[in-house]
Amino acid sequence: MTVIAMLSVAPVVEGSMAGAVADAVDALDEFDVDYETNPMGTVIEADEIEEVMAAATAAHNAVDGDRVSTFLKIDDKRTRDQRAREKVDAVERELGRPARTDPD
Repeated sequence: MTVIAMLSVAPVVEGSMAGAVADAVDALDEFDVDYETNPMGTVIEADEIEEVMAAATAAHNAVDGDRVSTFLKIDDKRTRDQRAREKVDAVERELGRPARTDPD
């Protein structure tokens, strides 16, 4: 089984949230998860849902502030293993090209 999640943790503040987001991402290193941060959040992969939930809780708690907003979307594959990259690869096969534009 593979659990893939999209996690976004941020304080509700004006100005840059980069330091607080870095604290949340840093907290993930204490758990048995693979992750990749992108501009809108962090994709987390683990073998068990409990590990994802514990990592998400730690990331949430790592952000200091009067108000913290956390979004967690979970895809719990219970019958087979599928990594996040495989999901993107399937879309790219259908497109016949990379699922992104060249920013230059």
